[in-house]
Amino acid sequence: MSWPAPVILSGTHVRLEPLTREHAPALAAAVGDLHKLWYTAIPAPEAMGAEIDRRLGLQEKGTMTPFAICQPDGTPVGMTTYMNVDAVNRRVEIGSTWISKTVQRGPLNTQAKLLLLTHAFEALDCIAVEFRTHRLNTQSRRAIERLGAQLDGVLRAHMVMANETIRDTAVYSITAPEWPAIKAGLEGKLS
Repeated sequence: MSWPAPVILSGTHVRLEPLTREHAPALAAAVGDLHKLWYTAIPAPEAMGAEIDRRLGLQEKGTMTPFAICQPDGTPVGMTTYMNVDAVNRRVEIGSTWISKTVQRGPLNTQAKLLLLTHAFEALDCIAVEFRTHRLNTQSRRAIERLGAQLDGVLRAHMVMANETIRDTAVYSITAPEWPAIKAGLEGKLS
């Protein structure tokens, strides 16, 4: 069994469930025009099936655990993953995340991150959890910082994007000793 194994994580505002090909139609409808953002890699509606297949292929290789982000009623509104899985050093990255504009800036994403972080630190015994984003993606950077993650640094000229621009990657993390205070803060935001 791969680490981390697929699992369902549920809260009042969100349900994270193992990603399947059956999620493709609803996710294609939920993505809207987010795929047009130049500084991130979000699948276009017509590419959703291929992206799900890619993520499931990485799960088979043991480097990713993908989730569908669903509203409490089960309606898929986005995707997220544990990625860049390092079982030996007990580290994961929470990434390749997108959520529909209809649920952005609400409790859904905060609770999704709380559930993923709680599982990572308390069930998987992670030493650290990482987040990465384009240096210029200020919306994502502010959201990561609101979680309580600390900036580790910027990997300059880190990767070539699909549009041929070169991405500087901002790397953030939360470590196990920081987790109790960060958890309390996230729970406070949801109360």
